[in-house]
Amino acid sequence: MGSLPSPCGHLALDDESACMIDRRELGTLFESQRTHLNYFFDNLDLEQALSFAQALLDAPGAVFFSGVGKSGFVANKLSQTLASLGFSRSAYLSPVDALHGDIGALFPLDLLILISKSGSSDELLNLVPCSRAKGARLISITSVVGNPLAALCDMNVHLPLEREICPFGLAPVTSTAIQMVFGDTVVAAIMRARKLTKEQYARNHPAGKIGKSLIFKVKDLMKTQEDLPLCKEADMIMDQLTELTSKGCGCLLVVNDESCLIGTFTDGDLRRTLKISGEGIFKLTVGEMCNRNPRTIKPDAMAVDAMQKMESAPSAVQFLPVIDDRRVVIGLITLHGLVSVGL
Repeated sequence: MGSLPSPCGHLALDDESACMIDRRELGTLFESQRTHLNYFFDNLDLEQALSFAQALLDAPGAVFFSGVGKSGFVANKLSQTLASLGFSRSAYLSPVDALHGDIGALFPLDLLILISKSGSSDELLNLVPCSRAKGARLISITSVVGNPLAALCDMNVHLPLEREICPFGLAPVTSTAIQMVFGDTVVAAIMRARKLTKEQYARNHPAGKIGKSLIFKVKDLMKTQEDLPLCKEADMIMDQLTELTSKGCGCLLVVNDESCLIGTFTDGDLRRTLKISGEGIFKLTVGEMCNRNPRTIKPDAMAVDAMQKMESAPSAVQFLPVIDDRRVVIGLITLHGLVSVGL
């Protein structure tokens, strides 16, 4: 079998100067990209952006995005982002596959957004008459003035492009950046206009950390009933070692006869008590050595808030007793339990 060519062409891999990135040149490129992005922001027609955003917001049917090459990746990403908000049906329509049957997904009153730097891609131009025959409304997003695609669509949004930072001024590395920035900013405007709540957003992101942080409440993840390491303040410390260690919580919840929380006693408290008291620990009750002012949380609090409370100053803790308005212990939530579900 032949070997793959060197990533630096004909230069030997052991030549340390072969493929080194120059720090100053890299810094210059970032500055150039910043300049080109600022050019986009400074010259964007806000009225065009507003009309486009309103068209998305008012779309009576589905919203399809299409593009070729790198613009196609941007179109695909924006369609997924819009779909994740749950406002309307949104999908990516490949311009090639569309002409081989996928255009069947397009119905009258649907919106088709065609993203292209040049506005002269044959694949998109060929898609226009077929989409019109289906009754769709067409919007183009382009960066070249006077392009043929813009002339064929119902609306065009011009994205000002000073130049690509590619050494040849050809590779779409700045144009795709402004396409993504423009699209994502419009999506954010739609979220604000629709007054999207965290709960609505979470419904469409149940598996990821975003959804979990917005969906899970303390009562969904807390230990309850027989899993709680409960004891009374008059119990001897040494008599409660089994309860302290067997429940896997690293603590005891000290309660009164009405199950109201008095305090907590941790395995750390056990070590400190043993170090200070020595054999005297055999005569000490849990109530004498427990923390009577522990951090607590309510069952309807968000799980992510419980994690923040555990990690807050002055020192982190591994658990929080869950109590009701009368301080009755109804559960225990642990840091391990939060981490295990992906928070």
